[in-house]
Amino acid sequence: MTTTLVTGASSGIGAATARALSAAGHAVIAAARRKELLEELCDSLEGESLALVMDVTDPASIAEALEKARSFASTRGGIEWLVNNAGAGESMPIERSDDALAERMLEVNFHGARRLIEELVPTMVMAGAGSVVNVASSAGLAGYAYVSAYCAAKHALVGYSRAVAAEVDGKGVRVSLVCPHYVDTPMTDASAVHLAEMTGKSPEELLDFFASENPGGRLVTAEEVANAILVLLTDGANGAMVELDGSGSAAGGE
Repeated sequence: MTTTLVTGASSGIGAATARALSAAGHAVIAAARRKELLEELCDSLEGESLALVMDVTDPASIAEALEKARSFASTRGGIEWLVNNAGAGESMPIERSDDALAERMLEVNFHGARRLIEELVPTMVMAGAGSVVNVASSAGLAGYAYVSAYCAAKHALVGYSRAVAAEVDGKGVRVSLVCPHYVDTPMTDASAVHLAEMTGKSPEELLDFFASENPGGRLVTAEEVANAILVLLTDGANGAMVELDGSGSAAGGE
């Protein structure tokens, strides 16, 4: 049994990942900002778990949360696996560029994961074992109109992950990526509502559009992403990347 820290665990991909890990017999530290949802999640899990309030954009919040996480994991061999899932997406057409929004996208989608890796991976290297999965996006592999800041942040996460994977290669630690296309999550629902206000289309029309944009013609499920994360944590090669596009198959690469 390993102990895994999962960020952004209060809903969507993070909650599905926590459930998959728990069902596989692993202890889970479920971290996010929304305490009530985390506690509900942990109450539903089969094994040992900890609900941990953490804001990945706030270094002080990370430091305080990691003190509790390390205490929880101290009798279980420490935090051996990390899933950086916390993320947010907001639209930003170039004619309405916003420095604060661009910085927020980087803070949530890139710097949060970077901070946790810098805190936890050196200890994994010292132990000679550990696994990290960063949840990026197809937006980290291609550009999408009207979400330039989000794409930039996810591209940063992909590049950083590849660099860290190269740095830890041969040291017993694996760093990999999962890059889903549009996923059926509350974040996607919120994006549809926001874009509806800008485009005049209904949220339902936009969700149908998102599904049609996936090569598989449907939204990826949170459970599919969670299952890919579990495989990468347990068996994935260092530097591996899995792309999920709604087709039911996963494209991999390094």
